[in-house]
Amino acid sequence: MAEKDGQEQTEDATEKKLTQAREKGQVVRSKELATTFVLTATGAAFLAFGDALARALVTNMTSLFQLERKDIFSPDALLEIVSVSIKPLFWPLFGIMIVGFFAAIIGNILMGGMVFSGESIRPKASKMSPKAGLKRMMGPQAMVELIKSIAKVAVVVTIALLVLKTQFLQIMEFSLQPLHISIIQSLNFLTDVFIWLCASLIIIVAIDVPYQYWKHAKELRMTKQEVKDEMKDVNGNPQLKGKIRQMQMEISQRRMMGDVPDADVIITNQTHYSVALKYEKTGNAAPKVVAKGVDQVAFRIREMAKEHKVPILESAALTRAIYHSTEIDDSIPEGLFIAVAQILAYVYQLEQFKQRKGNRPKPLPKTMDIPDDLKY
Repeated sequence: MAEKDGQEQTEDATEKKLTQAREKGQVVRSKELATTFVLTATGAAFLAFGDALARALVTNMTSLFQLERKDIFSPDALLEIVSVSIKPLFWPLFGIMIVGFFAAIIGNILMGGMVFSGESIRPKASKMSPKAGLKRMMGPQAMVELIKSIAKVAVVVTIALLVLKTQFLQIMEFSLQPLHISIIQSLNFLTDVFIWLCASLIIIVAIDVPYQYWKHAKELRMTKQEVKDEMKDVNGNPQLKGKIRQMQMEISQRRMMGDVPDADVIITNQTHYSVALKYEKTGNAAPKVVAKGVDQVAFRIREMAKEHKVPILESAALTRAIYHSTEIDDSIPEGLFIAVAQILAYVYQLEQFKQRKGNRPKPLPKTMDIPDDLKY
């Protein structure tokens, strides 16, 4: 197995490797498929245009074999006879040629599609190296091509022998038939041979196509290290991505901490969770979460709130519900409106009491009304 830097190429090619190979003109191809497709299409064209071609040939042969003496020695007359004879043949032959032309194009793009790449035709020193050329001639691929060539020769020889064995008397009778019948029978005979040849080549194609797919995949295999390096190129270095993610989290936390002083209340369970809520009294917007965190971040939120004299209330179940159901800068879910309204009302009444504008608010209920789907 081919190796690179001491590593075996055991991994299938990635999408990036396949794309790069295609850009260089390295796509899966089967010459046998292309050849068989062209022969089959040309045979079908013979079937379609065969009658017109046979009639034109009969007319031409009849007229060309019956020349007058004066025409034989007259270049102008011969030229006129030939031009007149060619006209009936033009359209049948042109139709067959057009079919063959497009079949040659389609046959080459049936596998691998249409690819235009200057890389494949660019001169390379390795292609001109006698040593490299000898290696290609003696390599496994050359052996495979030799086997395919032998198989094709064997197919042609076998068909020729079968035709001679089964149709020998019919072939001999062609010369005994009238000219027009002989021409028509000869064309029909050649068409049948063509069809048999194409049908036989399909067997070779059925073997060659899977082999070409396997060979192409094998040539593009990668080592484990190549796959890892490519993943780094595509997705970025994991260590660098980790650092970037950490920096983004730190920036997000700093911004979040900057919003804590503007919060209306901090709800906590004293140990693990803390959430900061902000309620805009204008409009119909619901209270939204401006900061939240667990463990160390929760502790920092509480410390920041104490520093800026933001009320801190304890409600373990409500804190967990808000933390798990609401992202930062999002409004709380409708199911928590009543519980949060009780919290905000208590904070407002407490603030009024501190300013001697009202009575001391009643203590908050120990158990808040939280829907089952928001309990965590």
